[in-house]
Amino acid sequence: MTRGRYIAFEGLEGCGKSTHVTRLAEAIGGITTREPGGTAIGAALRAAMLDTKNTMLSPRAEALMMSADRAQHIDELVVPALAAGKHVVSDRSAFSSLAYQGYGRLLNIDELKRFNSWAIQDNWPELVIFIDVPIDQLLERLQKRELDRFEREDRSFFERIYTGFHTMAAADPSRWMIIDGTPSKDEVQSAILQGVQDRLGITAL
Repeated sequence: MTRGRYIAFEGLEGCGKSTHVTRLAEAIGGITTREPGGTAIGAALRAAMLDTKNTMLSPRAEALMMSADRAQHIDELVVPALAAGKHVVSDRSAFSSLAYQGYGRLLNIDELKRFNSWAIQDNWPELVIFIDVPIDQLLERLQKRELDRFEREDRSFFERIYTGFHTMAAADPSRWMIIDGTPSKDEVQSAILQGVQDRLGITAL
């Protein structure tokens, strides 16, 4: 049996990740999931981390909760699905921890990389699709919805994360694919499908 491929979408809040996770999975016959919250245990951790009442949650505690979610997610869902030959399309991955808790919260990125790698047993996504939308547009989109704890952060937080994503993409271009998220959904989807075919040899069904 051919092993499935592990694809993750990354980007800031409001960039359209969730929409294109669903579209890509449907197009290639994969399964969708998300981090945090892709398992029952992860959903409980997600609820705590997004709760706007948890204003005292420390950056280190947040980072550990994220890695705990990912450890469960990899063991319970991702690795078994890949072994069964299913493609996994995830809304975020361990790279989000490097971006949010590393670049965003200013924690040590090398330490974050080490314990996240341990948590996921080195099962990093083979392809990371970064949907790139200017921060001004994203902040405008966020004004139209009820915000969670992360979405309520200030502009400088998101600017650091945005820089972090681009820094990681530039350092590992064979793994990362940057997609302009400003055209129509159909145009973005076409670019993603072409990129997935070019990078992984997976074509739409």
